[in-house]
Amino acid sequence: MEAKLAKPGQGIGRDIGRSEAIEGDLDRLIERRHDQRVTLEDERPAEEAWQESERRQEARSREENRAAWGGRVYHQEQAERHRTVERRQDRCYHEPQLRRGG
Repeated sequence: MEAKLAKPGQGIGRDIGRSEAIEGDLDRLIERRHDQRVTLEDERPAEEAWQESERRQEARSREENRAAWGGRVYHQEQAERHRTVERRQDRCYHEPQLRRGG
């Protein structure tokens, strides 16, 4: 039994109108469902939702930076207070030795 070989271009003549009709039906179904969803959910445009999300993220970021900077200032001031105390302690320790002559 010999295998039947397909001739090149043989499938080109087939009816593609049916697949195009199905594709059109699917497009209409998708559009109708989308329109229903938008109507039922009172959907805002994606651009507006994205902008609102960006504003919230920027506000959160600013607050985090403000808190971090405030913490940094506190720590810098605390370090300066420690240096001041350390200088006083050094002076209190070394001055009596200097008065005694060494």
